[in-house]
Amino acid sequence: MSEGLLHHVEIYVSNLKKSESFWCWFLEELGYKSYQKWDEGQSWKLGETYLVFVQTENRFLDVPYHRCRTGLNHLAFHASSRERVDEMTKMLKERGMNILYENEHPFAGGEDYYAVYFEDPDRIKVEFVAPSP
Repeated sequence: MSEGLLHHVEIYVSNLKKSESFWCWFLEELGYKSYQKWDEGQSWKLGETYLVFVQTENRFLDVPYHRCRTGLNHLAFHASSRERVDEMTKMLKERGMNILYENEHPFAGGEDYYAVYFEDPDRIKVEFVAPSP
């Protein structure tokens, strides 16, 4: 039964091409498949859940996104293991991605919380977290 599970999340982005480039490799690395694509958007699906990224209209680009304002703060994804978090961290660094809280990595969320935190092109925080020990 799927009642109560997240169906989809739609995120408006300032530069669709940059966002597609960022999210495509990450989501496909997690097993998502390209689902829908049109001139102003792209989605990826895993199981019954999909993520949609849509180009923000120019008339709404005057106020940039900031995760501390009202609205979305971050997206968190399950990792299969601590080793997978380490592998993803290495891939993120190889791609020049901004790793957040690097001086506390991988325990920025606490001593029993093993994760990597990073940002997408609009500075939306993304978290990839291992199962609890």
